[in-house]
Formats: sequence, C-alpha cells, structure tokens
Amino acid sequence: MSDKQAAAFEWPEQRVALFVDTQNLYHSARESHGSNVNYETLLSAAARGRRLVQATAYAVEREGDSTAFGFITKLTSLGYRVNRRKLRVHRADEQGRAVLEGDWDMGIAADIVRAWDGFDVLALASGDGDFVPLVKLVQEQGKRVEVLALRHTVAQELLDAVDRFIDLPEVEGIFIGGRAAEDE
Repeated sequence: MSDKQAAAFEWPEQRVALFVDTQNLYHSARESHGSNVNYETLLSAAARGRRLVQATAYAVEREGDSTAFGFITKLTSLGYRVNRRKLRVHRADEQGRAVLEGDWDMGIAADIVRAWDGFDVLALASGDGDFVPLVKLVQEQGKRVEVLALRHTVAQELLDAVDRFIDLPEVEGIFIGGRAAEDE
C-alpha cells in the first residue's frame, strides 16, 4: 500500500495507541544500525497528525543495574507510560548457565485488550511474530493495526497480518548515535 493509499485510512480525530516492545527495538536497531531508537521520533511516526491517546513502553531491567534509570526517565519525560520488569532466570542451558527472560509479550497483549475501547488504531512497535494472533483479534474488533519496526528483523507473518507497516529506517531521525547517525 502506498503512503497515499494508507493516508486514506487516517484522519486527525483518529485515536492511536502506541505500544512499544523496547527490547525488540533495541536489539534490532543495535544489530542492524549500531544505534538506538529515538523514542520522541517514534511517537511522531506513530501519530502522524492523528490523536495519540496512549503511549506505553515496556522495559526490562537487570537486577542491580542502574543504567536503565536514565532510559526510563527519558521515556517518561516524553509522555510514555513505562512498565518495567526485572530480568529473571528462566532455566539453565546445557552448560548449566542461566538463561534469562524478560519477555513482555503477554503483558503487552493484556494491556492492548484492556485499552481497545479507547483507540481506533493500534500502533505496535515490535517485529515479534508472536503478536500475530493479537493483531488478528484487534482487527476483529474493527481496529486498524500498524507495526513500526525494522523490515529485516520483523516476522513475515506479522507483516502479512497488519494493515500498515512502517519500516523504521525510512523514518527521518529515528536513530540516535552509532552508524546510522554517522551515515547521515
């Protein structure tokens, strides 16, 4: 769908709710561009002149690691509601090393279901294919679903399911630091 065709499904009063899987975006941006996501630009890319009614980010913190504090403070100052979870031991691998888990998928899904009476468009910032059943459920409620992610790290089944995909590297100013900033 072209931007012109997609714009036909957008209007200023449309209510947009943004849900951000920060771990997914962090690893995708680091691996592909050696940079971080500009979360202020992400807000603008999701809203695009529409009414942003909610922006929620999901963060994972390591026990005893205070480096996430600045990130969480920044997100909060931009207007995001931030949900935090401590990284926890999930299981041991074959060598006996701890396999850590900080997955927010179920929490994100539950929050989206709780909020769906308040939005017309779900803007999901994640490329995780685990969200496909949720995307279909949201669409069955008469809502549009847009995914904002990096094309080369997004699951194909998620691309196939959504109403609109926004490839973050095509959004001007979406990356901070690293190779992407140096290339500009």
